[in-house]
Amino acid sequence: MDKLQFMWKDRKRILGMPITFTRYALSEDRLFVETGLLNMRQEEVILYRVRDISLKISLGQRIFGVGSVLIQSSDKSTPVLEFRNIKRPREVKELIHQQVEEMKLERRLRVGEILEDDCEQDPGEEVE
Repeated sequence: MDKLQFMWKDRKRILGMPITFTRYALSEDRLFVETGLLNMRQEEVILYRVRDISLKISLGQRIFGVGSVLIQSSDKSTPVLEFRNIKRPREVKELIHQQVEEMKLERRLRVGEILEDDCEQDPGEEVE
């Protein structure tokens, strides 16, 4: 994660302090979550696969000036990615949204191209 150019980075916070081993990052085209100290694990989601972004701020989080951003994607290994207890969650959500839209425009993706069709049917087949 250190060699990439990031637009935003933060850590999961406890009582408003970044004292955990969970790191979050946003690059131009991907979202990253890295966890662990000795056994490290990294998850990433390509931005054009993001379907929905939501914000969650509890009373306790508001007291410490943090919040959570929940990202739902069409990624098989990581369908839900949550950035927990981050600073300035509203700004981060907006930044992610802008980057997602930019990536989709850049790749000329439409909603129909992103969503998977559970039941594939022949073009000549009637729908009941």
